[in-house]
Amino acid sequence: MKLKDALEQRKFVVTSEVQIPIDEDPQELIKRLELVRGRVDGVSVPELEIEGIVGDSIKTCELLKKNRFESIYQTTTRDKSRPQLQKDLINAHEVGVENLLVFTEDYRITGDSLQEMMFFHVDTGKLQSVLEHLKEGHTVDGRELPYRAEFVIGSGVESSWGKNVPELEMKEMEEMTRIGAGYFLSTPVFDVAGFEKFMKQVNTFGIPVIAEVMILRTAGMAQFLNRHLKSGLVPDWIIKKLARATDREAASIEIFAEIVTGLKDICQGVHIITIGAEDRLKLYLDAAKLKKL
Repeated sequence: MKLKDALEQRKFVVTSEVQIPIDEDPQELIKRLELVRGRVDGVSVPELEIEGIVGDSIKTCELLKKNRFESIYQTTTRDKSRPQLQKDLINAHEVGVENLLVFTEDYRITGDSLQEMMFFHVDTGKLQSVLEHLKEGHTVDGRELPYRAEFVIGSGVESSWGKNVPELEMKEMEEMTRIGAGYFLSTPVFDVAGFEKFMKQVNTFGIPVIAEVMILRTAGMAQFLNRHLKSGLVPDWIIKKLARATDREAASIEIFAEIVTGLKDICQGVHIITIGAEDRLKLYLDAAKLKKL
């Protein structure tokens, strides 16, 4: 089932994220994902530039499509001109990508490390201009295209506000709703009760919200997030449980399952950040009873 259909049918969707293969055979990535074939509704590929190396996220999306995975092209809008954003979306469409996930800025996760770059909103004016032209079958400068390009649009939102969602964010979500957002993707959720308060505020938009959930395998990873991403993001109880565990993977899986179970009645899906643990994802899906085959 396509991601669009799952969202429209109000199913509890499961998506995940992978990094562009830089120093490995791309087929190794596919081998790891084969373990969860049929259990994820989409796989997002963020753009990646590390120490001068630029990964080809669209090529990775194409690889996923060829291997029967629903790919999601994840891009940012802040530093792209309309022609550059348009070029990227045309390239994505031409390799069969139907899903788009947009942020102004994004944080990137590779292996066990995380480079901080928070996102809070999307440049809706720029994005809308490009999307409208592509949907009508021409470029922003009036050049005719041999096709019409349309995407399922996901937009990142900051969800840690609880019930005190700033007016600016509400307006930005309203703008994304107006230009046709198919879903909103939250920032990482560890505090389910706080996220529920956020959901009560944004449910008025009538747009599905997917909660981002990170797989934390060690207390050190959790502490790193608190130091470099956002202070207090990971609650103390999670850090203590991981630190005291004799079986860290079992503790990690329990934490994940507890969070996801709490989210099932609150939002319409989860977006799982594996932080380099694609080969273990099946164990986490099993524990949380997500899309068993």
